[in-house]
Amino acid sequence: MRHAHEGFGRRASAGEDKPSAEGLAGWLAGRLPEDWFETAPTVTVDRDEILIVGRVPAPDLPDGDDDVSRAAGEAGRITRFREDTRDERMAIAREAEHRFRRSVAWGAEVGETAAVFTNLSVPVMTRLRQPERLVLDTLVDSGVARSRSDALAWCVKLVASHTDEWLRDLRSAMETVETVRKQGPPAA
Repeated sequence: MRHAHEGFGRRASAGEDKPSAEGLAGWLAGRLPEDWFETAPTVTVDRDEILIVGRVPAPDLPDGDDDVSRAAGEAGRITRFREDTRDERMAIAREAEHRFRRSVAWGAEVGETAAVFTNLSVPVMTRLRQPERLVLDTLVDSGVARSRSDALAWCVKLVASHTDEWLRDLRSAMETVETVRKQGPPAA
């Protein structure tokens, strides 16, 4: 029986170190079958989840096929990959979840089409004052979002899409701080 403080489902609380993902890229390079993806997969890690998205080979379509046929072929190829690799992906995910203490989600992309298979939707608690709640309610009332939760997720996506470069720079700076911190003396 797994207790809340043991398995991969345990989340780090504020001020607590998140589980380490050191060695993940190397482990995946050694563990993933070489014929699954055309290039090394994109791996995104947060406190809760590891997302692995790989580029699969495009289907051979007849010359002159239209965009609708191309999109259908790409979607079909992703579905084929998902079904053909399901058992092995699940086994790799179990190993990774045990080793890196995070849930694992998968995705595939081909051409212009991408799909992420079952991944986490993690609740995030926040306190909002009335002006912020009114923004969320406007998005709900106008039909842009189904709920305050959806509206907040929409806002986060909007901010991320308009600040990609800044967020990349910030993440890079955080990695540098972490590297310097590891080189320093041990904490008391």
